[in-house]
Amino acid sequence: MIPVITTERLVLRPFAPDDLPALAVLHAEESFWWYPLRRGMSQEETKDFLSRVIGRYDSDGIGLEAVEDRASGTMIGWAGLAVPHFLPEILPAIEVGWRLAESHRGRGLATEAGSAAVDWGFTAGGLERIVSIYEPENTPSGRVMERLGFTHERTTSDTPRGRTVYVMELTRGRWEDRANGARG
Repeated sequence: MIPVITTERLVLRPFAPDDLPALAVLHAEESFWWYPLRRGMSQEETKDFLSRVIGRYDSDGIGLEAVEDRASGTMIGWAGLAVPHFLPEILPAIEVGWRLAESHRGRGLATEAGSAAVDWGFTAGGLERIVSIYEPENTPSGRVMERLGFTHERTTSDTPRGRTVYVMELTRGRWEDRANGARG
């Protein structure tokens, strides 16, 4: 079951086919897909993306979710847990990821969405380890991963594009230690 997760400012919810128009607007932003595509996505690419994400809810039992601004209900991006099929060398694995509209970056929303997904993964999801992957030049995503407690696991190349990526990881034990430290 794909969860609906509510945070102070966000709602993460499963995608639906009728999300295509709003998602296509987000995906058309060049900066939304700068890493790894270096361009925005077309309407057809977005349609394929959405179909793939929804299909993986059944095949993988987990998947990315639409991120809505809680106050307005507007879709501002996506985030959540997914199987990183694009990097087979690290499988089996579950990755946390996020992408937000440029107008919603720099306000801690990626950290808020990523934290909510990680917390769900280690509690209700029963995971023992979560990874997160980024290109070294994408320092904002790297900083979010560090804030969430991820540490460097390996440097490799992503298979489709051959670009260097950092694979970061967070184990349940380290997550629990951080959570207990925050309470204590």
